[in-house]
Amino acid sequence: MDHIKHNYIQVDRLKLHVAEIGSELSPTVLFLHGFPEIWYTWRHQMIAIAKAGFRVIAPDYRGYGLSDVPAEPEKTSFADLITDIAIILQSLAVSKVFVIAKDFGGMVAYIFAIFFPEKLAGIVTIGVPYMPPQALQQIQTLPEGFYMRRWQEPGRAEADFGRFDAKKVVRSIYILFSKSELPIAGENEEIMDLVDPSTPLPSWFTEEDLEIYAASYRKSGFLTGLQVPYRSFMERVEPPNQDPNNLRIEIPALFITGEKDYFFNIPGMEEYLKSGIKNYVPNLEIIYLPEGSHFVHEQFPDRVNELLLNFLKLNKY
Repeated sequence: MDHIKHNYIQVDRLKLHVAEIGSELSPTVLFLHGFPEIWYTWRHQMIAIAKAGFRVIAPDYRGYGLSDVPAEPEKTSFADLITDIAIILQSLAVSKVFVIAKDFGGMVAYIFAIFFPEKLAGIVTIGVPYMPPQALQQIQTLPEGFYMRRWQEPGRAEADFGRFDAKKVVRSIYILFSKSELPIAGENEEIMDLVDPSTPLPSWFTEEDLEIYAASYRKSGFLTGLQVPYRSFMERVEPPNQDPNNLRIEIPALFITGEKDYFFNIPGMEEYLKSGIKNYVPNLEIIYLPEGSHFVHEQFPDRVNELLLNFLKLNKY
């Protein structure tokens, strides 16, 4: 970890934090985090992949981690994140890149791939696959108490989270998202109420890890993270002059999911992965990890690193 450099890149009057390791002459791998994650979620992967001969870049999105918070977090959009990534890569003189993304970072990665197909050598997502608008719409059919729908409601999560400090919020989300059940609150309870305070952290996530997350969220707060992805969830971000019904991703692709990832239990998701997704990502391989949770890259880092390195070496440019 001591070899990871921390830099800041100016984008739209914001300083965006970028963690980096590896030679600038090597093929580049861009890591994109999810929620409630920050760059640190990739700590195991960054070291292993840099040692294998790659340059590794892991930014914090605007409003996340050590990056500046926008003046109006509630106006942040997926389009902003796509622009930020393009500027980061340009600033670092990266013309071609592998993208490895987790959770909603997979949505960012695939949108980026649609806008800039010439910049991508390959794409890997963990936990969340490529999802066209009709697949995203399926999530809106889940009960009102499903966490994603609850957090779409302005003020609801702010009031829920506001009962606790940042460390308790992150702790609860990590515990909740490590389970296989869909997080759905009852009519008279909030999402944070779904976690028993006596529940221990997952064995693969330490108190030291938690404190790093907590420190970053004490700085940034949760407003930008609630806006993107949750309140921007159905935002349509499409390149000009392209048929929105034919958004195929032709580059090599890999999807890694834990068999006990709660996201896998969204109605229709299993069938979509079996028979629908390759209509959009024809060169996709799907790998299921037994006992894997939504944080499979932290839970089983050695296995995930092996899969990532196999993919990178096979498609190395």
